[in-house]
Parts: sequence; C-alpha cells; structure tokens
Amino acid sequence: MSLVLDNSVVMRWCFGDGKPEALDYAAKVARKLRSESALVPGIWGLEVANVLARAESRNEVTSDKSNEFLALLKNMRIEVDPSTANHALADTLDLARSHNLSAYDAAYLELALREQLPLATLDKDLRAACHAAGAMLFA
Repeated sequence: MSLVLDNSVVMRWCFGDGKPEALDYAAKVARKLRSESALVPGIWGLEVANVLARAESRNEVTSDKSNEFLALLKNMRIEVDPSTANHALADTLDLARSHNLSAYDAAYLELALREQLPLATLDKDLRAACHAAGAMLFA
C-alpha cells in the first residue's frame, strides 16, 4: 500500500477539470497506482457514486461515460478499508471536530494517520488538516 486516495483526485481523472497543477497532481497519483496500490475509506464508493449521480442529473456526464469510468476504477489497484466504520464515532469524529472537517473528509485523514500512509488529496481544507494533524501528504 503506498497512499490513501481522496475522491478529489479520483474525480479529476473522471472530469479532467481544474487548474493545471491539480491535473498534474492527479496524473502523478495515477502513475503511482500503475505499480502500487491505494487505500480508501469505506465511504469512498458512496462518494464516487454520489458525484457521478449528481453530474449525470446536471447533464455534465452521461451514464455510459460514468459506467466507463467505473470500469476503469475497478481495474485500478484501489483497496477499501474494512475498518472505517469502527473508527467513525471516535477517532474520525474527533478529527472532524478538531480540524473543522466533514466526517467524510475526516475519514480520509483518520485512515492516513492510522495506516501511516501519505494522503493524496486536492482538497485545501483536508491538506491543511493533514499538516496540522501531523499526517503525510502525497507530493
């Protein structure tokens, strides 16, 4: 396992939008995952599905394009953490409170801290919380 993968990076792969630096970062993470694997919290699949469903409802992407992207994700080295729920009402909640994060974002930070892995994220608040909590960031 080489890193914890935040959905903000994954969605750059899908939509290809954002600043050039963000796209370069997302591409760097994708290159890393060609030879190594990533870990995601148990909520990750729901986050991916939510973003895609909302984008489809706004006609930003077709269901065919979403399904094509999901097939790509299934072939990547992405493993889902089985213990996310066990930490949700303690460590994750504490991190959300102390760093003013959503519980969803705090789940990524909690996982990175627990597994001592760098967090790959484009979310500026999550990056700041990562620094403050002493977690590593993927660079």
